[in-house]
Amino acid sequence: MPEQSQHKPHDNSYKLLFSNPQMVADLLRGYIHQPWIEQPDFTTLSRVASSHVSADLREREDDIIWRVRWADQQRWLYIYLLLQFQSRPDRYMALRILTYLGRLYEDLGKTRQLTPSGKLPPVLPIVLYNGRRRWHAAQDIAELIDKAPGDLQTYRPHLRYFLLDENRYANEPIPQVRNLVAALFGLENSRTPEDIRQLLSLLIDWLALPEQMQLRRHFTAWIKRALLPARMGAINTEHLEQLDDLQEVDSMLAERVKDWTRDWKAQGIEEGREKGHKEGAAAVLLRLLERRFGTLDEVFADAA
Repeated sequence: MPEQSQHKPHDNSYKLLFSNPQMVADLLRGYIHQPWIEQPDFTTLSRVASSHVSADLREREDDIIWRVRWADQQRWLYIYLLLQFQSRPDRYMALRILTYLGRLYEDLGKTRQLTPSGKLPPVLPIVLYNGRRRWHAAQDIAELIDKAPGDLQTYRPHLRYFLLDENRYANEPIPQVRNLVAALFGLENSRTPEDIRQLLSLLIDWLALPEQMQLRRHFTAWIKRALLPARMGAINTEHLEQLDDLQEVDSMLAERVKDWTRDWKAQGIEEGREKGHKEGAAAVLLRLLERRFGTLDEVFADAA
């Protein structure tokens, strides 16, 4: 059975981010390196309304369904995005994807969302995973089904999902080309407050237009409710909730960096003093022992 998520603030704010067409477009263009990715018209990206899918799919909290027109403007490509926030890979993810896509196709058939040729449209299933363990689960349902003899093998189903494992981008340099998802992954894998501030600077620059206000707020919500509490355990969450914009988050971090640097220096000085006291006490003890027993090297040599 799938593990229940323990990171609801992360899940909800992440879903808000990928409810924005700019994020979905950057995800597709930045991470799917296949020739066909040049064919969709990303200006037509639209989220599939909940009224167009069954109750089973509507009630799911970890997936989002989008569609985008091909360049010919007559056909749609559907994108099924599953956000996977479990701490470890789900062995049966391929089976889950088969089940969810079966329901989606059933809905598309019932509502006559067909291509001009009368067929069902293509669906791209994407699993976005941010757990710490590397993903080793099967990516095709066929890999979960035992081989059958002879021609019976023909009837084994095949359905593959596209895996986006954030861990694979942990050592990627800070993006120089504008890509909001690359900045998000960079924040996820940041190690220091300085790393976070560099990426915040990019987001502030990239999301400067008035029409990007909502996405800027969604990034702010994710940073203060998920990222910073995970990175800065002792931080005052009430103070974080008062932050309303990326610029305010950056200003707060700048002050925190000063405080941390001062604390680290003070801690280093104190540890140095403590070490000095210990080393001084050890030297006094050594002199007393040598006064009574002679040079310790000679004492140990005689004992041997």
